[in-house]
Amino acid sequence: MVAKQDKKQYRPVDAMVYPRFSGLRTFMRLPHVTDLEGVDFAVVGVPFDTGGTFRVGARFGPEGIRSQSMLLRSYNPALKVSIFDICSGVDYGDLSVTPGYLPESHKQIEQGAATIFASGATPVFLGGDHSISWPLLRATAAKYGPVALVHFDSHSDLWHSYFGGKDTHGTPFRRAVEEGLIDTARSSQIGLRGSTYDEGDIQMTLDVGMQLITGPEMHENGMAETIRRVRERVGSGPTYLSFDIDFVDPAYAPGTGTPEVGGFTSAQCLQLLRGLTSVNFVAYDLVEVMPPYDPPGGVTCLLAANLVYEFISLIALQRRASSA
Repeated sequence: MVAKQDKKQYRPVDAMVYPRFSGLRTFMRLPHVTDLEGVDFAVVGVPFDTGGTFRVGARFGPEGIRSQSMLLRSYNPALKVSIFDICSGVDYGDLSVTPGYLPESHKQIEQGAATIFASGATPVFLGGDHSISWPLLRATAAKYGPVALVHFDSHSDLWHSYFGGKDTHGTPFRRAVEEGLIDTARSSQIGLRGSTYDEGDIQMTLDVGMQLITGPEMHENGMAETIRRVRERVGSGPTYLSFDIDFVDPAYAPGTGTPEVGGFTSAQCLQLLRGLTSVNFVAYDLVEVMPPYDPPGGVTCLLAANLVYEFISLIALQRRASSA
């Protein structure tokens, strides 16, 4: 174990020395490091979108999120945490994928993620389409066993198949449940909304044993009640957070593949994440960001970068609590 005084303390470059518009586009301008000894968290790109069934372009998500992260700063005043006084964090770069070859890429993603988990660093994965969550959950469960899933999305992604294909961006959690990767008794799917093919579509979450909190319920009952229900169900065990950017209303995040109206504001998203400080998260992903559909200025990528910043803030709080 690395002694505290010898630990490599990676942090963003100094904006008073290197202006924010300069340099390579790593997340938060963190160093690009693949040796994770002594590292607390690693931001990892997964630029894969061959699982998409409508719009594609999420392969450019990691690049877009990194580019919009340049203004993020080390202190989170809402959570009262100075991230890099607690954590050593890096941008690991991207996992290798083979565009156009989904099973092969999923295997590469699983193997690449396993290397990060073996290091002890907490990974924050930047998608990519939502199909990447299946191999990422495989790598997570290989280390921790079945994990709780806290899943923000407008869709359940529990479809049995698309056109006979069982591993698209609409099926990752069906496959993960079938493989026993998810502890459904502790899991929640949050924000589901929009039109469906029939009444049974919305029932799929309950059928597999997860808690369902629909978008209309959230608007009626409020964010605080949603946070309470998620925290009450998840318990203290290892937990995986998956955030599909189409959870957000397209007025705030138009750059995605399957937008659904009636969603949530950027402020509500921050409130929800900040309410989960006590949850034992062991990995995070943020998926379905598509810069080609983002308007000039990159509003979707900017929000995504800020959501990832909240993930990292949760990691810092968790590290601080464990060392107290």
